[in-house]
Amino acid sequence: MLNLKSKYSEVIDLFSGCGGLALGFLQAGFSISTGIEIDESAQLTASYNLHWRHGKDSEHLNLDISKVDTTVFHKFIESNPIVIGGPPCQAYSLAGRAKLRSLGDDRVPTKDKRGYLYQDFLRHALELDAKAVVMENVPESTNYDNKNIPEIVCEELHNAGYTAYWTLLNAADYGVPQTRERIFVIAVKKEITTELYLPIPTHRPWCSYIRKHRIFKNAQYYRPALEPSEHLPCWVTVKEAISDLPSLFPTPKSPYNLNKLNMVLPYISDPQNIFQETMRKNVMPKHLATGHAFRKTIRDFPIFAKMNPGDNYIQAQKIAMVLFEQECNRLNIKPNTENYEELKKKMVPPYSSEKFLSKWKKLQLDRPSHTLVAHLSNDTYSHIHPWEPRGISVREAARLQSFPDDFLFNCTMGEAFKQIGNAVPPLLAQAIAKSIKPYFD
Repeated sequence: MLNLKSKYSEVIDLFSGCGGLALGFLQAGFSISTGIEIDESAQLTASYNLHWRHGKDSEHLNLDISKVDTTVFHKFIESNPIVIGGPPCQAYSLAGRAKLRSLGDDRVPTKDKRGYLYQDFLRHALELDAKAVVMENVPESTNYDNKNIPEIVCEELHNAGYTAYWTLLNAADYGVPQTRERIFVIAVKKEITTELYLPIPTHRPWCSYIRKHRIFKNAQYYRPALEPSEHLPCWVTVKEAISDLPSLFPTPKSPYNLNKLNMVLPYISDPQNIFQETMRKNVMPKHLATGHAFRKTIRDFPIFAKMNPGDNYIQAQKIAMVLFEQECNRLNIKPNTENYEELKKKMVPPYSSEKFLSKWKKLQLDRPSHTLVAHLSNDTYSHIHPWEPRGISVREAARLQSFPDDFLFNCTMGEAFKQIGNAVPPLLAQAIAKSIKPYFD
């Protein structure tokens, strides 16, 4: 069981989402006092998993952080806390910017109020006189309207009496079966320390992997992440992450069952590796998994079955056309007829190959997953299961983000996918928590 009342500092979790960042701190030995999340479904998920299921008389708060002051936290904390959180990234991310531009000139990214919510994060951290601060965001936050947001945050923290830096971390280096790059600001009061450790990698990439070389402008407080040592185990792969989970849909003709997220299914094997052992450590009963539900996309199941690992939408569209032409020949349906067009609508995805190139992708067994995003709430074409003809399930998405199997989602499937895609992977959060933990021993 997790140690819920720790000797280490209390933590307040801002912009918490479903609680991935806080869970990593809890796993590292810190106490989670409370948090704030504006999305009610995510707030309830965080409250249940971080407080209620452990019998704690506390919760995350469903509030708008920009409209409250620090007095809302006072009944939950006994001393100056550590403040953590991830202000919304939609105004910074490339996908978010594109969506905003499509909505008109008044919705351009620099007019999106979410781009300045880091100021509310800082306001609460400084008014609480936080002992330490950890803030997460996307790499694009380093160039928002020609501003480097993590650099601005570090400078403000430095001027307020903190030792601070920001860095770019790849979740795969810390045992997460996903290549997910995110920016982290890490700061501790100067009176506690004037030196800060970087998070220590636990895994290394395979030899052929080439890291992106990023150049950041205005980066006085930037510190490059530690390079993984050669003796470390290789990155956790998709197969290593999910191979013990229950089989759901062996063939395109298998019956579809819409599983409830609280439904339990038996694992198909004992844990096969350290990652699976870690994910199943606190599951009760030991042999049952929850959250194993996937989307019903009947048109696409036969396409998924014929895609090869790593295939994208271009290959998927070609496969769909071959299947469609075979069915036309079988039914003797001729081109340019009403039946021809009706059948095509039923069998061939209508999306543009230019716009959807990377929006369909079949996972590769021997590699970590590519980045999970909140768009999973709309569909799971971006993460097609590597050996079953379907999109990934909620539990598989949670595994790829390193949420343990005892982390429960009491919500709809769409809400669960959104919460998982938005989250900080707990194993990455745990590595960050461990990097500042020695200052509070």
